[in-house]
Amino acid sequence: MADQTNHGNLKVVKTDEQWRAELTPEEYRVLRKAGTELPFSGKYTTFFEQGIYHCKACNEVLFTSDSKFDSHCGWPSFDRAIGKGVIVERPDYSHNMIRVEILCGSCHSHLGHVFPDGPTSTGVRYCVNSVCLDFKGGNDVG
Repeated sequence: MADQTNHGNLKVVKTDEQWRAELTPEEYRVLRKAGTELPFSGKYTTFFEQGIYHCKACNEVLFTSDSKFDSHCGWPSFDRAIGKGVIVERPDYSHNMIRVEILCGSCHSHLGHVFPDGPTSTGVRYCVNSVCLDFKGGNDVG
């Protein structure tokens, strides 16, 4: 695992065995197997402190608190990533739905989905599982 923020440049590659050893069972289920946590159950759903949100699996910087908003959907919501390439999007046709899955740009862990219904000027809502995030207070991105 990278000790410093990758900023989309360094790609984190690990075996399934390594991921299982480093993540809790719930983190593994959501981050590596594209699961989801129950709505309104995550610790960052109604959390609005100032700081930076990192990928729980690899420490990549993903979002700032300035991009977070309360969408009342049951999961933390953001209107933009911190930079280009930190989020990867891919089609998701699971569960008889058409959605866009979002993954960490460094380790390709599942984060959640993005929807074109955001209330801000970006028009998007990154809907992210709390278990996929690690929060660091303040504005230190490192």
